[in-house]
Amino acid sequence: MSRVIAVTTQKGGVGKTTTSVNLAACLAEKKKKVLLFDNDPQGNATSGLGIVKNGLTKCVYDVLINDEPIGNIIVKTEFGDLWVAPATINLAGAEIDLVNKPSRESCLKRALEGIREDYDYIIIDCPPSLSLLTINALTAADSILIPIQCEFYALEGVAQLMSTAERIQEMFNPELELEGILMTMSDTRTNLTNDVVSEVKKHFPALLYKTVIPRSVRLGEAPSFGQPINIYDSKSKGAEMYRALAKEVLKHGH
Repeated sequence: MSRVIAVTTQKGGVGKTTTSVNLAACLAEKKKKVLLFDNDPQGNATSGLGIVKNGLTKCVYDVLINDEPIGNIIVKTEFGDLWVAPATINLAGAEIDLVNKPSRESCLKRALEGIREDYDYIIIDCPPSLSLLTINALTAADSILIPIQCEFYALEGVAQLMSTAERIQEMFNPELELEGILMTMSDTRTNLTNDVVSEVKKHFPALLYKTVIPRSVRLGEAPSFGQPINIYDSKSKGAEMYRALAKEVLKHGH
């Protein structure tokens, strides 16, 4: 069965899109058929996989608002069994236009129903806010993956996200669960990283991934070349860690 994972946190700059893109690419590298659904109006997951947004006539906005069949917008990437449902700046208007849609919280869930079983994994890259787009992602998802930056305010906002997830469970998606919590942007040379990881482990002992994503120049460079890290620098520490994360996600799926 396919698994739909929403990568989400309302805090920006924590490696959410980096995680969505590279987890999807590393799952595809392991011979899984993967769809990356770019649910963020910034469209960074789309451009990060080499998709030229200016050349797109339709995107995720048309799926959510105009009921365009999702199969009509999906783009095959150059990276094995990895596809993208792309976003453009048009998606910024979805927040307003969704308000008047019937069952507005379930638009994405309905859109995925027809193609869900065509993929082993569907990874949803969410905007850095608890918006209608994020609520749609949580309603459609089987589970939530939460990236947390290794910094002093790491746990800030996690409780709010957990509370939102509980409300989504009660109202729209009783099967929603927490996939896991991923520590990102770590610097093992500092005591802060070790302290933050220990603090998160204390609060969420069963949910914290063993994999910790390091701060990495190569991870930052890869999107500008339109490539995931496992292609851009296959032997880098970032590639090694996202492959390790993919293994953990696969293990959880089994």
